[in-house]
Amino acid sequence: MRIENQLRELGLVLPEPIRLPPTAVLSFPWVRVHGDRAFVSGHGPLLPDGSLAGPLGKVGGEVDQDEAYQAARLTALAMLASLRRELGDLDRVVAWLRVFGMVNTAPGFTATPSVINGFSDLILRLWGPEAGSHARSAVGLAELPFNLPVEIEAEVAIRS
Repeated sequence: MRIENQLRELGLVLPEPIRLPPTAVLSFPWVRVHGDRAFVSGHGPLLPDGSLAGPLGKVGGEVDQDEAYQAARLTALAMLASLRRELGDLDRVVAWLRVFGMVNTAPGFTATPSVINGFSDLILRLWGPEAGSHARSAVGLAELPFNLPVEIEAEVAIRS
């Protein structure tokens, strides 16, 4: 439980499962394991109780770049919580392969890579440069579900 020990040392808590609005129905799993890979559906920032973390809105508008960086970091914690629920142990993740970061951007905001660094920096801190290094995209979009400032999906290699 090396990763969970590191999270505790950093004073970080994995959130409860997301509390979706009653009208939201999802027809897909948060994590899909196939062979030695886990494909992680898009996650957003959560508070420890599983509710959406604010501020919500467009980065470069209602949400500033530093707040969006923190939202990406909270998104990493939400994703780790889903991986732990599915895998039972975060130490089963042996490599982060790909991260796709989406930022809800106001017109003219172009610092999307700096925002998604909030996610990548935490993953690299926990897994180190060998297992934590990942291919990555960071794109700006006109809208995201629930007016989230960021949404991130990933693919990881796992051990059985």
